[in-house]
Amino acid sequence: MHRRVVITGVGGLCGLGTDAASMWKEMREGRSAIGPIANSELHDLEGMTGAEIKALPQHDINRGHLISMDRFSLLAVLAAREAMRQAGLSCDEGNAHRFGATVGVGFTGSYATEQTYRSLLLGSAIRAELFTGVKVMPSAASVHLSLSLGLRGPVFGVTSACASANHAIASAVDQIKLGRADVMVSGGSDAPFAWGVLKAWEAMRVLSPDTCRPFSADRKGLVLGEGAGMAVLESYEHATRRGATILAEIAGVGLSADAFHIAAPSVEGPASAMRACLADAGLNAEDVDYLNAHGTGTKSNDQTETAAIKRVFGNHAYSMSISSTKSTHAHCLGAASALEMIACVMAIQEDVVPPTANYREPDPACDLDITPNVPRERKVRVAMSNAFAMGGTNAVLAFRQV
Repeated sequence: MHRRVVITGVGGLCGLGTDAASMWKEMREGRSAIGPIANSELHDLEGMTGAEIKALPQHDINRGHLISMDRFSLLAVLAAREAMRQAGLSCDEGNAHRFGATVGVGFTGSYATEQTYRSLLLGSAIRAELFTGVKVMPSAASVHLSLSLGLRGPVFGVTSACASANHAIASAVDQIKLGRADVMVSGGSDAPFAWGVLKAWEAMRVLSPDTCRPFSADRKGLVLGEGAGMAVLESYEHATRRGATILAEIAGVGLSADAFHIAAPSVEGPASAMRACLADAGLNAEDVDYLNAHGTGTKSNDQTETAAIKRVFGNHAYSMSISSTKSTHAHCLGAASALEMIACVMAIQEDVVPPTANYREPDPACDLDITPNVPRERKVRVAMSNAFAMGGTNAVLAFRQV
């Protein structure tokens, strides 16, 4: 049986804001959250730029749960609770086994790992803190969603670097289509502002010294951010039966791998994922109105993605609107495509394309309509979201107006 999968709630927080509505408002207007990182635990990295959550929202998560959570799990729970509130859903003994969660993560347990290494290697500690192991496991965020929301259906973590959230959402779609669940809470979370993680990214020489300006000729690299984005996914039948407000349908999924290089991007891998997504959704290239690009702001990634888009969409590549919202919320790694999912859903809801912020100079190798600096009003019936990860694992989602 073919089951349609729809989104009935979204939630999120990042440097732009601590709920989905405030994040979207800043994204839509092209206001960037990128600035100096103020985290006092960064030691000799003061002056590095990023998109940091300045203060978490008020919450009532009890201390018993908090002491076993690393920051990435806490962000995931906060985003998931918001999404469930918007969807108007809760679990009880009668339905909990039909509710599940998949959460994508990139760098897991960065804070707990850093704290443990410093206390053992530089301090006087002789053993790690009790909950270190469960804080850093890649499945921790999804497990804490299960604990916090009472989800007893399929629950597992997904990790594929910068494509993790799209892979997690794709996995959640599968659970619903296969009949294993009626509702899945899915998205991604990451909190990479730990000294060791930032030193690792610094060593790769891909970090921008100032800000993220995707597709601009003077771009200097990516900027890291922290955050989480979550969506409540339901079968169409389940959502309509309870009279839910449907925000968008997940029309298609496309997955691929480059099998090319651990760090360098390819054209064919991303192109293959976009083609597969269109085919899965039963869409023609001309049906896509808006594409939220992976758009990291590095020279090679932006040029390669532009070439892949042209290969898939042909002449229509010049007609659809494209933008990279990483220019506003930065590259949130495992959470990136979850935040971009929210951008796609809201673009469909409001018929507006969020811009690529910080854009200054045209690049002949990136000559598509990348919606520079200001939002554009246009009908958005179908939006596509690209996520292309380090190591060449690609995940593309298509969203459709219902």
